[in-house]
Formats: sequence, C-alpha cells, structure tokens
Amino acid sequence: MNGVEQSYTERSKEEGERVKNHLKETLNDVVYRYQGSVMTNTHIKGNSDIDLLVITDKFYTFDRAGIEKTLSDFNQTYYLNQTQIQRLKNELSGGGYSTALEDLRTNRLKSEKKLKDVYDICDITHAKAIKITNQSLKRDVDIVIANWYDNVNSVINGKNSDYRGIQVYNKDTNSKGKQDYPFLSIKRINERSSDTNGRLKKMIRFLKNVKADSGKEINLSSFDFNAICYDIDMKIYKNLSKYFLVPVIYNQLLRLVTNETLANNLKSVDEHEYIFRDKPEKYKSLGLLLEEVTVIYLDLNPQLL
Repeated sequence: MNGVEQSYTERSKEEGERVKNHLKETLNDVVYRYQGSVMTNTHIKGNSDIDLLVITDKFYTFDRAGIEKTLSDFNQTYYLNQTQIQRLKNELSGGGYSTALEDLRTNRLKSEKKLKDVYDICDITHAKAIKITNQSLKRDVDIVIANWYDNVNSVINGKNSDYRGIQVYNKDTNSKGKQDYPFLSIKRINERSSDTNGRLKKMIRFLKNVKADSGKEINLSSFDFNAICYDIDMKIYKNLSKYFLVPVIYNQLLRLVTNETLANNLKSVDEHEYIFRDKPEKYKSLGLLLEEVTVIYLDLNPQLL
C-alpha cells in the first residue's frame, strides 16, 4: 500500500523532463503537462511509465452548447457572479480556427522525427501516443499530442489548468478525441488523499498490486481504480490503519458487484464518464477483482477481529 521510493519516482520524472527538452528543440507554441499515476503517487513498481502531454497553444476548443445553455438558464446563472457570467459571454464571441487538425498533425510528425533520432526504442505505430524507452533508466514515456478543451466549469474558473480539459489527437483518423479532464482528476485525488492522510492512495495502490499479482485477466485501469476508491465515503476510512483498509475495499467491491445499478452509476473522479455502464467486460473484471481481494480479506480477517 505504501508508495514507491522517492528515487524510483524521480527517475520516471527525470526521463519525462529529458523527452520534454528534446521536443523543445523542434516544437513551437506548445505547453507540456504530465498526467497519470506518477502525478498522484499512486504508481507501483514495474508500472511507472509517465505520460507527457504536448498541448498546442495555438488554439483551443470549447463547449459552445453547454455555455449557451447555462447562460439561458436562470437556475444556473443565479449561482454565478458577474465576472463568471461575463467570462461565459466572452467565450461565445471568439472566432473559429481553420487549421486545427493540421497543427496537431504537424506536432505529432515533428515529435516522431525528433524522438526517433534520439531513442533506439521509439514506437510510432500507436494512434494516440508515441512510446519511447530509456534503456539506461528503464523507464517508458508516452508522448501524447493534444489541444485544450474548455467547458463551463473551466471558463468560470478562469481557465485554471486544473479545470481545463484536453482532446487527444488521433493520428490514424486525423481527428480530435473526446474531452478528458486529467488535471481535475489529479487535483481531486491529491486533495482527497491529503484529507485522509494518504489513505485514498494506499487503497488505489493496493488494487493495482492485486491486479499485477493476479493470474486472472482483470481489464481494469488506473482510471477505474481511482473511481472505485474515490467513491468511498472518506468518513469510513480516514482514521483507519492500513490493514483495516482492506475490509473497506472489500466492502466497496462487494457493493458494486452485487448491485449492478450502483455500479452503472459509478462515475470517474472528474465526473464526466461512467465507469461500468454499457461495459459488460469491464463489469466482469470487477467480479474477478473481488475474488482476489476476498482471498486477502479472509486471510486478514482473523487478525483484525
């Protein structure tokens, strides 16, 4: 449940910085951000690759329909101050940008060329990421090309990067993907874990290790584990020692597995995506995860009584 050594984490971040510095030699008008488990310190050994987002600063997209709906709904504007309302109005006054996909594709192709010149292991076959490996540090970095995306929440918060979304570029289809909010998730996990003295992150790491040690095919990601643990009422566990967190996790999984309606309503940490709804294979994996945790729970239970 404990985090990996600081030196182990720093090597992952160090390689991310190296990649960033290489890209700075060839790309203009971009900003760099990290996402993933390393940024919340919920990574585990053997799975500590880092995601480097390369976000264009030339344009952004926004939720025009959502902003228009908010401005036309008194029940929503009632809770906004004048500054926030004006921010929403200003957003609608902007013009279009005609070369968005061309700019994203250029950033992808320039990144591929630069990184292939630097790294012996550089996989450019993936649609949404370039994958490199530093053989001396034994670290992987995924480089992801993206643009900013602003919804109502982002705009009223002054486009603070914690609230901004991104759209990932897909090289194969030459398109922008659905909006994601990785920085909001990072912010919420870090804040919740701080409020619980690190216990939220301990539970997330526990589930990751269970999956890593399992011989079963558990098709659940860090994104899913974050949502499962974040959903637990922190009053239940905020003062428990780490071994007593196992029953908390067991009970959460049991609730979700035995109540499909509850599972179908479980949302991601950023509240923009349902985790199990219309995803039967993922829901099946939840049952496999429960089986593994049950074994640990039963082994520990006599010691906890």
